[in-house]
Amino acid sequence: MFHKTLSLFLSALPLSVLAAENADVISTVTAEANVEKITIEGAATANDKPVGTFNSPISNLEYDPRVDLQSRNMAEAQADVTIRGGIFENTGFRVGSATLIDPQTGHYFAEIPIAPEMLTKPSIFTGVDNALYGVNSSVGTVSFGWKPIQKGGSVSIGAGNNYFNLQRVHGASTMLLESYPAWSVGIEGEYSRSESDGTIANGDHQFERMSGRVQLASERSQTDLFYGFQQKFFGWPNLYTPFNVNETEDIETRLVMLNHRQGYGEKGMENTVEVSAYYRENDDHYVFSRENPEAFQAFHETEVKSLALSGTHNLSQDFGINYSAQFTADDIKSTTLENNFTSRDYYKVSVVPEYRAKLNSNESLTIRLGGAFDDTNRDDDRLSVVGDISWLTQLDRHASRTFYVSYAEATQVAGYTAIGGSTTSGLFRSNNQLKREVSKNLEIGASFDDQSWKFDTALFYRWDNELTDWTYSFDSTSARSANPVDIETLGVEFIAIKRFDNADVVASYTYLDKSEDYGIDGVDASFYALNYPPHRATLGLVWFATDTVEVRIDNEWRKQETNALRNGSDSAFFSHATLTYSPAQIEGLNLVLAVDNLWNERFEEIPGTPGRGEQYSATLTYFW
Repeated sequence: MFHKTLSLFLSALPLSVLAAENADVISTVTAEANVEKITIEGAATANDKPVGTFNSPISNLEYDPRVDLQSRNMAEAQADVTIRGGIFENTGFRVGSATLIDPQTGHYFAEIPIAPEMLTKPSIFTGVDNALYGVNSSVGTVSFGWKPIQKGGSVSIGAGNNYFNLQRVHGASTMLLESYPAWSVGIEGEYSRSESDGTIANGDHQFERMSGRVQLASERSQTDLFYGFQQKFFGWPNLYTPFNVNETEDIETRLVMLNHRQGYGEKGMENTVEVSAYYRENDDHYVFSRENPEAFQAFHETEVKSLALSGTHNLSQDFGINYSAQFTADDIKSTTLENNFTSRDYYKVSVVPEYRAKLNSNESLTIRLGGAFDDTNRDDDRLSVVGDISWLTQLDRHASRTFYVSYAEATQVAGYTAIGGSTTSGLFRSNNQLKREVSKNLEIGASFDDQSWKFDTALFYRWDNELTDWTYSFDSTSARSANPVDIETLGVEFIAIKRFDNADVVASYTYLDKSEDYGIDGVDASFYALNYPPHRATLGLVWFATDTVEVRIDNEWRKQETNALRNGSDSAFFSHATLTYSPAQIEGLNLVLAVDNLWNERFEEIPGTPGRGEQYSATLTYFW
């Protein structure tokens, strides 16, 4: 519920709250606000750019109230994005109508070589929305849409401690078609690179990304053809193993995507349909010890082809059908996985009818009830139940409240690293007996909206059966082993947003409690399923100090569950702060002074893997 209402709330904020790259959209919206309904999207964090590299679709998600990001090196290097106490492989990443997957491991789900300017701010799907639109993601989905191209661009250079340097250029242009004035053609591209020695020893990185798209758009349709390439080398001590070695990873990702979104129908009966097709290639070279590469190294090449469809069709003003479908085929070539499990086909179809009833002039009821069918050519199929009821009361012109209750089932199958490798030897011990994972989520919640504030709360209980976790035993020679676990999770969320005259604040608190059953002895530590914060709070602030100075601060405090592999404290407090100076004398120029991990926390986000250090940077950007 939060991601939907947040966009509506931010549309009422002062225009200066929104990012500079949306300036053209803002002026159009302002001029036509009395004529048409406009939705403006905004972020759930104060900052939207990282400190130690160039921006990516997952940047600053670690400060998002709705997700928990556990990073190695930094989020843009290797990011495990978890939602509501799940693990990284429970979280899907959706662009357009298609969920991007990597058959080797969920560690690479977030390898998305797309410039953030091309995408909407992320929506976080849980419960019914995740079951409806997510694919092979049992707990949550981070969903992006393709933005209309806006004419303009920027060039940036940056530098900081640890020999950090950054260069970036982005540009976009559009034009109307003379013979078809209702249609426009746009082109957009970017090139970004960064490097540094890292915030700790052997934590260096070298990143590069190139991406571009062409777009054909009209009032009710948008077609995008995209290509992106990303190359990342980075190192980190104990990157994946707890054996005190300096590991490295070299990843190359290529993505080709065609996306078409179409609106149709009469006013009051608007319908949408979106079709997405993509080809993704991810090549990985992992080295266990950079000082002794021949001790153990692995090469993986994965290919994924997918076709997806989603939309809403209204049969009347009271009744509509929400639907989603996706077919995905993947394969892998690996030096460390067995040869008899190297490909899989995935199928998912979701249909959730929606009934809307107006109770009186101020109240309405919405009921969604349907199901989802998941299958592969290697696993048992599963039919899941999906449904919710929401009650909306319009209190006055600028205030409303919503109560809802929902139940949703979602399912997924294990990645090849978990199920396709050796079960008796190697650093990463697979388990060929892993079954389809099933997650059931029961939830009640409420949302209260006013002109200058918003408050959301939710209480949920989730049953995860046959969840694939990676565990460690002090008696084992492997770094980690894949084991199934049944977990029940109780969670409570509170999220509040407040607008002041010259500042905006977002705050949150989340409580999680888990009970687990591995069904076996010898599990001394869990890297993921039991690596969660029972208590977590965030606080974001945007302060418009003057016409030329803006301050943005994100804070996160957490109390993590005790883990036998974690060194140091189980609690941490992180801060990410930026000061932006935009001189009035030079339009389009700004200087950003930024710091991440201001208090130099060394908290181990992954047990046994060293935490990041502090990073400072200064970035000069010129927009046109």
